[in-house]
Amino acid sequence: MLRIAVPNKGSLSETAADMLSEAGYAGRRDAKELHIVDERNGVEFFYLRPRDIATYVGSGALDVGITGRDLLIDSGSSATETAELEFARSTFRFAGPAEHFTELGDLDGVRIATSYPILVGEFLERHGISAKLVTLDGAVESAVRLGVADAIADVVETGTTLRKAGLSVFGPVILESTAVLISSPDEKPGTATLLRRLQGVLVARRYVLMDYDVPARLLVQATALAPGFESPTISPLHDPDWVAVRVMIPRDDTNNVMDALYELGARAILVTTIHAARL
Repeated sequence: MLRIAVPNKGSLSETAADMLSEAGYAGRRDAKELHIVDERNGVEFFYLRPRDIATYVGSGALDVGITGRDLLIDSGSSATETAELEFARSTFRFAGPAEHFTELGDLDGVRIATSYPILVGEFLERHGISAKLVTLDGAVESAVRLGVADAIADVVETGTTLRKAGLSVFGPVILESTAVLISSPDEKPGTATLLRRLQGVLVARRYVLMDYDVPARLLVQATALAPGFESPTISPLHDPDWVAVRVMIPRDDTNNVMDALYELGARAILVTTIHAARL
């Protein structure tokens, strides 16, 4: 069986579980369960701390896993990123008192508090910056005020928490992170199927099916407005002057495309959610 590591808590957990469910896999019924077997799909799920998943997968103890790109890099694991999963996006930045830090070079020789010492250390090394890293397990924005560090490196969302701590973002982005599927060094049977299923979920979330009727003389203009993923499906109608069109369009464009098609002369415009896909 393919052994899959899944986050058991935190920001990654719920969305990862939802994706796997949408991909047709069984999920746990009790949040306290740490291991379940999905006989029908030939997989086992192991529910682990997100920070530990890359270590398990990289060692070969488990075959694949879902975790954050930041956690994968910071683990130092030999696991490899297989695919982005398009959730749990985050941005890592440096922050410190504005009167002391304005650019990356200002970090040379100072103390930097972070929960991601390997990730930050590799970034600094690539840029020729020598600094002392102070490893903390969360809430690093208090480190400067308490005198533990001179600056911090952490996830930045709105920046509100940093401003309350008297800190300002500076320097380049350290990392744009997102949830990723990771694999052990030796790919196991079943990994490709899992990947196709998860990619199918992403397609279903990004696209919808649109059906509409349009005068045949306007077909070229209509398909220019919505060319589809590959090519629209065109079907004749009882009225020879009209055709029916089915096309995949990005979900975010739905209402704009509907408006444009209606103004062109299309009618009976219907939109259907895609529940699963293989492209």
